Amino acid sequence: MLDIDPLRDGPTPLPASTVILLRDGDSGLEVLLVQRHKATAFMGGAYVFPGGKLDPLDASDGVRSHLRSADDDTMLAALGPTETIDATTARALFVAAARETFEESGVLLGTTPRNAAEIAAQRARLNAGTPFSDVLAALEAHLALDRLVPASRWVTPAVERKRFDARFFLCAVSRADSDRASIEEHETVASRWLTPEEAVALHHAATIDLPPPTLRTLELLSPHATAGEALEATRQRPPPLVRPAFHAPDTGWVLALPGDPLHPEPSPVLGGTTRFVCRDGRWFSG
Repeated sequence: MLDIDPLRDGPTPLPASTVILLRDGDSGLEVLLVQRHKATAFMGGAYVFPGGKLDPLDASDGVRSHLRSADDDTMLAALGPTETIDATTARALFVAAARETFEESGVLLGTTPRNAAEIAAQRARLNAGTPFSDVLAALEAHLALDRLVPASRWVTPAVERKRFDARFFLCAVSRADSDRASIEEHETVASRWLTPEEAVALHHAATIDLPPPTLRTLELLSPHATAGEALEATRQRPPPLVRPAFHAPDTGWVLALPGDPLHPEPSPVLGGTTRFVCRDGRWFSG
């Protein structure tokens, strides 16, 4: 067993935001998954939700001037009672969620008078390193951060060299917006709209690879028939803080969640089982 405290040890996690885009498809609730490039250092080749680490400019006044509403205290409260950050950082996490969604999927969470070609051109500028504030100014866009509903907070296990403290957000998009979603061909190489059940089944069939946070999120979304139902259920509870811990008992690798006998936090914070087990290099709820 690894002698590491998942709550205190390891490198400091980098703040990050992840967005679960939802739409009402022909077969029910669907989510967007993007496949990371195999050469990517973190989760290479896996199917994940769009997301990435916080940029210092996400807290800038330039971005703030392009928000449809900017009640920092409301955003901080929405992130849940486990937060120890300030309100400005909370806003930056919401902005990072919108920025990463635009970078990785092309879906802009807001309004703009510009046409599709101009939006695509500005997305290319953003992915080439242009500050988000400049892109928003060129699009005359106003972000609608109130569309983002905090769902959970996952912290990468302490044994990892590269760690993230990632806030997961739900966001519903229209069928028209979702049909325009596309990969950015740098960090991602493919994208798919799938029902949660389809995605989990493909993972079990070894057709796609889902990391534990993505897999558990999809399992928890499976009972919901529509995007509205999923959003409403998520709004009814504080976002859980999930700090998994690696262990290596005789039976093989285990990723323990709060509430598991191998985890120092005795109370479960998520539905489903309290651990993942590794079989043939792939993680499954165990």
